[in-house]
Amino acid sequence: QVRLVESGGGSVQPGESLRLGCGSAEFAMFSSGVSWHRQAPGKEREFVASITGDGGSTNYANSVKGRFTISRDISKNTVYLQMNSLKPEDTAVYYCYSLRGYWGQGTQVTVST
Repeated sequence: QVRLVESGGGSVQPGESLRLGCGSAEFAMFSSGVSWHRQAPGKEREFVASITGDGGSTNYANSVKGRFTISRDISKNTVYLQMNSLKPEDTAVYYCYSLRGYWGQGTQVTVST
């Protein structure tokens, strides 16, 4: 069974940073594109950022553009989401998704004073 495993969530204050990671022990993360999504309480899951399988193109939701950066480390088979200048409205469970059809279990990010 293929699993994607997220890491790096936590609780921070507004303006601080977190880096999320997404990897798999079962397949090469870069065999296809990978995206990050998030779901806040009472809201639908929404797109955050994506990166193509070859790493040549990235895309971001307007709400995170300029603050979040998606990247990858081939040697670690991991896709990262660097989140800077975090805001309370970024609070959500963050999920990674492989275009091969696999979701991670999610990691909680909480931004509050």
